[in-house]
This record gives sequence, structure tokens and C-alpha cells, in this order.
Amino acid sequence: MVAIAVNQTTAGYVCADLCFWWIELDLGFIAIGYQPRLEHRFTDMREIKHIHQSWSLRDLAYRIVDTCGIVSGLYLAIVVESEAMAELHVVACLAAVIIYYLMSELTGMYRNWRGVSLERELFCAIVTWTATVPTMLAVSVMTKYALWVDRSLVLIWTLATMIIVAFARIALRIIHCYLRVHGWNTKGFAIVGVTDLGIDLADKIQKSAEMGLRLVGFYDDREDYRLPDIPDAHGRKIGSIDQLVEDARDGRVSMIYITFPMRAEERINEVLSALGDTTASVYIVPDFFVFELLHSRWTNIGGLPAVSVFENPFYGAGGIAKRMFDVALASMILAAVSLPMVVISILVKFSSPGPIFFRQKRYGLDGREILVWKFRSMKVQENGASVKQATKNDPRTTKLGAFLRRTSLDELPQLFNVLEGSMSLVGPRPHANVHNEEYRSLIQGYMLRHKVKPGITGLAQVSGWRGETDTLEKMEKRVECDHRYIREWSLFMDLKILFRTVFVVFSRQNAY
Repeated sequence: MVAIAVNQTTAGYVCADLCFWWIELDLGFIAIGYQPRLEHRFTDMREIKHIHQSWSLRDLAYRIVDTCGIVSGLYLAIVVESEAMAELHVVACLAAVIIYYLMSELTGMYRNWRGVSLERELFCAIVTWTATVPTMLAVSVMTKYALWVDRSLVLIWTLATMIIVAFARIALRIIHCYLRVHGWNTKGFAIVGVTDLGIDLADKIQKSAEMGLRLVGFYDDREDYRLPDIPDAHGRKIGSIDQLVEDARDGRVSMIYITFPMRAEERINEVLSALGDTTASVYIVPDFFVFELLHSRWTNIGGLPAVSVFENPFYGAGGIAKRMFDVALASMILAAVSLPMVVISILVKFSSPGPIFFRQKRYGLDGREILVWKFRSMKVQENGASVKQATKNDPRTTKLGAFLRRTSLDELPQLFNVLEGSMSLVGPRPHANVHNEEYRSLIQGYMLRHKVKPGITGLAQVSGWRGETDTLEKMEKRVECDHRYIREWSLFMDLKILFRTVFVVFSRQNAY
């Protein structure tokens, strides 16, 4: 396959779906992929240097590993179920491999994962396999092979394959990282523009040795006295843009990042025009760092790509997975604590006058008002224009309520909020409406925490910001954690927060 880069000089020709894969916010920047288009200037193909055959052993290795994982998972299931290998098992395995490869085309399973977090890669693999199994079962129902289906065998096969594929990809990632750190499978990259953004970009890439990118240097047409100093650890200025074009033609540079300010549109166009005479992959790195990005992603408006600045991260497969996770885990927890909740209800009812449950108005997703359920722990039910936060040795708290608050047992009824969809297990903790109105004018970006559903627990609560926020700084730290959660969300992050929550509850820190 001949690898020839394709130029697209106007935004109207850019496909936003492809651009999505080129955005790497984990590195703190957004790279818009640009690759030169074949134009009439390439009438003499002899002028194009270093066009070569592209063959990915990495892609082949991943496909072999996944195939072995599916086969091994089925074999393990057969052994556990004490069954004999039959022709139907072979047919089912072959069908699973074929369907898995078809699903991988939809999920982008075999794209280049260079620079993408391991969590995202594993999540994509799990989604691909979990989509494969029901599709395979549906096909089997429509054929004579439906008779072979054994639910316990399929369940073991599904879980075993998921585990094997995950561990295999972790092993491959470790091998790739080791090889890249030691100089194997690396690509030379250059930065156009000696700017603060360019220096920051070089720093981030060089700290991520597993990406396999080797800095060639900076290129800029401006005089040295007009440029900021480049730290010794981040290379040096090599030369002008003309020099960059020559280096790209000679194959010394295969990836180029343009870090000029977005207001320098004319200058950027000149650089792109010059680089159109090479086969290097070119990326524009917008100076979006001037904005507070909140889980940015690409969208498509009539063929034109647009990047969101404030966005809900739970869209597509991620949103479905989080909702399924919430419903499944909340149902299991409710089943386990149903009897203790009945006991607590009786104790609350007879320990002090008032209702069993306290429902307080809070802001939910997109600032819509919801009613959050709790076991009543106080003698009063403040839900109006003035709500005082609970303090240590608060006289409003009942004796039973003090115990419930210290152990967080008063939060258990919020599992019903999770099941109805107004809350999530993990997310920013909801505040009383009056506190929302107070702090939204004091803390910049405060209301952005409502871009996701509120949670029973959250990153702020396991990071030491649980309990009373008696100073503005404490609330700022809590909001900072909430923003970080929205930017970096993953199911694995939810699991880590839930795991840490158990230890926070037992420590009873700031619980009153």
C-alpha cells in the first residue's frame, strides 16, 4: 500500500469523524490533522521522495492476539463446563472471530493507539467484544446452530475472552513502551513556531516516551531575538520553513506540529502551502489553552467540523456504558442493603418526630431541579431560601442522625435517584439550590459541574474535600475536582472513586 498524504486546504473538506481520532486531550492540547493533497504540482512523480510501502506488524500482532484470546476463551469455557470439543464449537468460534473483526471496523479497534491512554484502548476492546457476543447469538438464533447455545458456557466464554484480551493488550502496550523508550519504532517530529505553546507541546511529548516520538527540532522564519528561549532539554531551532520542507522531503521529519496562534491564519496557510510539497503528516495545534476546556470533542455541522469547549462527556457508547454500570451496581447494592434500610427507616421514625425521608431540592443535569432522597438526620427540614450547612456538633442533628451522617448511611436512599436516572453513583455531589446560587457568582465555571448528573460520591469527596465548605477556598477546591472528573472521566475512574469511597467512609473524615 503506497502511503501518500492528501492535502485538504479548506475546512469544508475535513471529515470530523476522522479528526476525532486525532484529538489527544490527554496531552493537554488539541491537534487537528492536516495532510497534503495531491495537486497538479505533482506532475513529476520523481520529485516526491521517500514514498514507501507501509506494512504494520503491530496491526497484525493485535489481530493475532485477539484471535488467540477468543479461541482461548472458548477452550477455557469448554474445559470448565467439562464438554467435549465439537464441530459446532469450531463454527461458533470462527463466527465470533469474523463478527469481532466486523465490529472492530465500527469501534476503531485497530487504529493506531500511539499516545492514547490504556484505559481508552481497553474500553474499546471490551465494547467490541461485548457487541460481538449478542450479535453472534442473534445470528445463531436465525440458523440451525442455535441449538448449541449453552448459557453458562457463553457467559464463561465472554468473561474469559474479555480478561485474556485485556491482559494481552496490556502486555503488548508494555512491550511497545519498552521498545519506544529504547529507540525502536519511533517517528521524528518537528514543531513549527517557537512559541510558549510549542515549547509546552515539546515538553509534554518528551515526557511521554511511550508515544515513540523523537523531537527533531523547532522551525521558524523569525529572527532569534524575537523568539522565546528554548530550554536545553527541548531541543533547538533548526532553521526556516524552507529547511523544514527539505528535511521532510528527505524523510528526517515524518510528523509536523504547527503551534502558531490561531489569529495568524495567513501565516499558517503559507506554511501549509509549503508543506503540501511533502508527504509528512501535518497537525495544527490550536491555542485553545486560553479557554477552560471541559471534555472537548469534535462535532460536525453540515460538513464543517466544530470543537466543543463545554460538553457532557457521557455521549455515545460511553454514556450507555455508564448508565448500565449505574443501574446494575445500584440494583445489587439495594438488594444487599434492603434489610438494613428497613431497620434504619424504623429507627428514624421512632427516634424523633418527623418523616423517615428528607427530600431536598438540588440542581441536576444541565441545572434542572431534582429532589434528592436522604434518611432524615435532623430535627429541621430546611429546603427554602436559607439552608445552613451541617457543622461539627450541629444541634439540629439527632443522635441517630449523627451516626447516620458519620457513616454516610443517610445517603442510601439516593440509590433510588440513581435508578430513576436523576443521579449517578459517581459524579459531582449536589449542593442545596441556595448554595448553588451563592457560589455561581463567586467561583468562575461553578455551574459547569452540572454538565453531568450529580453523584452519591465524587472525586472531590475522595480527595479530601468532603463535608463542610466553610471557606471559599474549600469550595473552589471541590469545584476544581469536579471539573477534573468531567475532563478525565472513564469507567475505570468511576471504579477507582467507588473503591476509595469505602476507605473514606470508614475513616469518617469531615463527616458530621
